[in-house]
Amino acid sequence: MKINEVEQAIGITKKNIRFYEQEGLLSPSRNLSNGYRDYSEKDLETLRQIKLLRKLDIPLEEIRRLQSGNLTLDDCLRRHLIVLDRKQSNLEANKKFCHRLLSENAELNNLQFENLLTEIENLEKGGTKFMDIQRGDKKKRKTGAFLGALFGILFMAAFLGIILWGAVTESAPQLPMLLMMAVLLIIPILGIIGTITALKERLKEIEGGELDEASKY
Repeated sequence: MKINEVEQAIGITKKNIRFYEQEGLLSPSRNLSNGYRDYSEKDLETLRQIKLLRKLDIPLEEIRRLQSGNLTLDDCLRRHLIVLDRKQSNLEANKKFCHRLLSENAELNNLQFENLLTEIENLEKGGTKFMDIQRGDKKKRKTGAFLGALFGILFMAAFLGIILWGAVTESAPQLPMLLMMAVLLIIPILGIIGTITALKERLKEIEGGELDEASKY
């Protein structure tokens, strides 16, 4: 079965199927005639298994241990229930804090931010988890992606400028030299196009790429 058919049959995107393959959770065979992946019924059952466990928010590492036989489903679920109870407790603390602000008819301009943040920090020290704003900071990741792409483009542009400068200063270049310059010009141009394409893909990934996408299953 081809990956498009698997996507339709299981309801998991091709992107996530490939992601699970990269993570070693799925190992489809390849068609010897064309080299394409050939998914068997066993592979489909494995994907159904992964989808169910991810729907329950079982981590990928736990699924890997289940598949290898290093963890039983019983132990996995018992441990996961402890994690879910902790998450529920954290959500209840968060809800309680919000309800308290509502009951006090709090206004944004009148909030004692420093006192409230100190109170939250004290709760976190006691084990309660609130939102980690650093984890979801996409702006920093986007800035890093832009800077990396800018560096690559500037490097290629400098290389391109050197080639053009050489072509201008060369008096009546011969045909072999012209052909070599043409080839050398193509390299930085393709590099710039590739860098821009990679940047676009990276920005898509930051907004919800393979890891974030796969976390839905």
